[in-house]
Amino acid sequence: MPRLLIVKTGDTFEDVARVHGNFEELFLAVLRPLARRHPALSLSVFDARRDGDPPALDTLDAMVITGSHAMLSDAEPWSEALLPWLREAIAKDIAMLGVCYGHQLMATACGGTVGYHPAGRETGTQAITLTEAGHGDRLLGELPATFSAQLTHAQSILVTPPRAEVLAYNAHDAYQALRYGPRQWSVQFHPEFTAPVMRAYLSHQREDLAEQGQDADVLIEAVTPAPAASSVLRRFAERLVAGEL
Repeated sequence: MPRLLIVKTGDTFEDVARVHGNFEELFLAVLRPLARRHPALSLSVFDARRDGDPPALDTLDAMVITGSHAMLSDAEPWSEALLPWLREAIAKDIAMLGVCYGHQLMATACGGTVGYHPAGRETGTQAITLTEAGHGDRLLGELPATFSAQLTHAQSILVTPPRAEVLAYNAHDAYQALRYGPRQWSVQFHPEFTAPVMRAYLSHQREDLAEQGQDADVLIEAVTPAPAASSVLRRFAERLVAGEL
């Protein structure tokens, strides 16, 4: 029975949670239909900020690490406590998918550097391009060479970890997706975000975007569904169930 843990690292805005669901619920909205088709798939949630010590790794087959409004460089105690646990999980070859904050957290655990992006926040529906390694990757390799994704982040991976392979990039961020081992990936974009969730985030970011010389209304108008990016989360779970990770 595949046991998949959602590692929750933050909460979304209250109005977004009320209408669309909190971070873990956005992931569960994608994963629960698969669990209904495959009752052997076990889904659980661990709130890294509130639930104490992380679960024993021998009770897990895979994990997905959510985004957060926290900043990784703040090195909050709950976040720092995850780093050795993640390193051990990678060493034990547990299947992993980190998203946004989870992407940055995995990179930090493996020796990379994360900080504020010198160009400021990247947000909205943006284009991402696969690298040559990405084209050959068994999780991302089925995506189009260039695809749309929902993004919102102020911090980025500035230096990649040793031995991590870059799978995707764009004009803003050279490290949009990484692979750390045969079953461990992370992505800066949000495969769990729908277009309405993305628009709601942009509405909250008007002031910050204006300070960067960006117009939130223009970005809201440009939001489109991003099915290719969204497929990454579903494909990760499907291949876990099929024993193909």
